[in-house]
Amino acid sequence: MLIRHETPEDVAAVRRVEEVAFGRIDEAVLVDALRARGQVALSLVAEEDACVVGHVLFSPVTIGTSAAVGLAPLAVLPEYQGLGIGAQLVRRGLAECRAAGHECAVVLGEPDYYRRFGFETATRHGVRCEFDAPEEAFMILALRAGALAGLGGVARYQTEFGAVS
Repeated sequence: MLIRHETPEDVAAVRRVEEVAFGRIDEAVLVDALRARGQVALSLVAEEDACVVGHVLFSPVTIGTSAAVGLAPLAVLPEYQGLGIGAQLVRRGLAECRAAGHECAVVLGEPDYYRRFGFETATRHGVRCEFDAPEEAFMILALRAGALAGLGGVARYQTEFGAVS
């Protein structure tokens, strides 16, 4: 399994992974729109036998006056799910975001899945999601020590996220 940065040659394969993994086009359209507007902080693919089988994207998010990154979407082809590919993508993505100097990351997703990477409920740090979502599903992770101290407010994603239900 090779985890690497997305290249322009991967666009169609990433679109396919997003569509098949989610069973709809919304996330694929989201990724294309963020990419077209230059709102991608990091995009990684998982490759197996020269085939893209997984993808993760991080985009800029604001929390009050602070900058963060949002992890979304994370997608793995169904036949490759349960093999740890998603976890590899998340770990590598978080490490690269940390190395790039990002302060914190947010995610709206399955709490049991994302807790294993260190994410915790964002409201514990005074951060709320702009979308109507269960409190326990909106999570935050400090990418540097002390990054969450004094942080608070509403996390606002890129406008393209408003089109995804």
